[in-house]
Amino acid sequence: MVSSKAPGRRQFLRQAGSLGLASGLGGATLDALAAAPGTATLPFPNGERDLVSGYPQKRAMIRQTTRPPQLETPFQVFNESIITPNDAFFVRYHLANIPTSIDVAKYRIKVGGLVTKPLEISVDDLKKNYGKPVDIVAVTQCSGNSRGFFLPRVGGGQSGNGAMGNARWTGIPLKRILEKAGVGAGARQVSFEGLDRPVLPATPEFVKALDIAHAMDGEVMLAFAMNGADLPMLNGYPVRLIVPGYYGTYWVKHIADIKVLDHEFDGFWMKTAYRIPDNETASVEPGTAPAKTRPIGRYNVRSFITSLADGAGVQKGKPVAVKGIAFDGGKGIRSVQFSADGGKTWKNATLGKDLGPYSFREWRIAFTPEHAGAYELKVRATNNAGQTQPMEALWNPAGYMRNVVETVRVNAA
Repeated sequence: MVSSKAPGRRQFLRQAGSLGLASGLGGATLDALAAAPGTATLPFPNGERDLVSGYPQKRAMIRQTTRPPQLETPFQVFNESIITPNDAFFVRYHLANIPTSIDVAKYRIKVGGLVTKPLEISVDDLKKNYGKPVDIVAVTQCSGNSRGFFLPRVGGGQSGNGAMGNARWTGIPLKRILEKAGVGAGARQVSFEGLDRPVLPATPEFVKALDIAHAMDGEVMLAFAMNGADLPMLNGYPVRLIVPGYYGTYWVKHIADIKVLDHEFDGFWMKTAYRIPDNETASVEPGTAPAKTRPIGRYNVRSFITSLADGAGVQKGKPVAVKGIAFDGGKGIRSVQFSADGGKTWKNATLGKDLGPYSFREWRIAFTPEHAGAYELKVRATNNAGQTQPMEALWNPAGYMRNVVETVRVNAA
C-alpha cells in the first residue's frame, strides 16, 4: 500500500520548477504557470483565480498562492464522492521552504522532551512496531475556508469553499507512541513540527501544540496513508499528524519533531496566530476587535448543496435530485434540513451512509419547482449535540470558522 520512496527529486523539480514549488532550492522559478488551463471564478469580488494543472500528483486545482503553494479544491469535486480524491485534495502551507524530495530510508520522527525514552522512528518502524494500524475517515478543513465570503472583507487568503477535504487516513495512534516514549510527570502539552521551513530567519518556525490529554486520546494519529495510498507529497508525505475534528492548522505535514512539554507552548502559531474571539460564537461585531482570544479548536457545524451551482437552471414541474454534504467537529450529524423558499419552510433530507463522526455525511432530497421563476435553496445541519448553523453570517477579524446557512439560487423555466 505504501511505496518505499517519495517521487524523485529530479522528477518533482521537473514538474514543479515553473510552479513555485522549489523554494529553498537556490532560486528556482517561483512564478505562475506559463500556461494555466483556465480560470476559476469564485463567487465574491476579485474572485478570479488560475485553474492550474501540473502540480505533482494533482489534477487541475484553483491556485490561491504560489509561494508557498496553496491550492483549493474545485467545489464540484465534492459532488463526485463523499471521499475527496487524493489528486483533488486541497494544499495549504505556511512556510515557503517546503520539501520536494524525502529519502524515506533516512527519514526519522524524533520524539523527545519530557519523556523517559526518546525515540527516533522510521516509517518502517512506525508501521511494524507500534501495533496494528488503524483507519479513520475525517475531514480536514483550513481555518480560513470560505474567508472570501466575509463581509466586511478581512485579510488573508481569499478562499472559496474548497479548502477542505475528507479522506480515510491510515496510521498509528499518537497515544501508542507517547506511551512507548514514557510521558513524564508534569507533562502539559505536546508540540509538533514538520519539515517545511521559513525563507527568512526572522519568520517563526511552524510549530503547533495540543494539550497532553488531547494528544493521548487515542484518536490523534500519525498517518502514513490516505485513501489507501501514500500521502501525496503536497499533503504531508511520508507521515502527517491527524487531529480529527480540529482545524487543519493542527494537522502538521511531514512530521519531524514531537516534544512533550511541561509548560504551555507559547510559539507564534499558537500564542499569536490562529486565534478566535473567546466567546460562544467565536465572533464579534464587524469591524471590531475581540477583548479576549483563544486558540482555534474544533469545527462548527457546516453543510453544503453540492449538486447545484448558484445560478443553475432547472425545469419547472420536474423533480430535481438535490444532494450535498454536512459535517461537524466530532459529535456527528443528526439531521439536515432543506428549504426551497429562502428559509420560510424546511423539510428533512435523507442522510447517507455514516462513515464516522468526523467524516462528511451525504444527504439527499427531491425538490420539484412547481412554478417558473427564482428559488432560494438553503440547507441547514444539526449535530448530535443539538448545535446548528446561524441564518446570518458571523464575523471575526481573522476570517475563521464561517458556517452560515448557505444559499444556492436557481431558476425554473
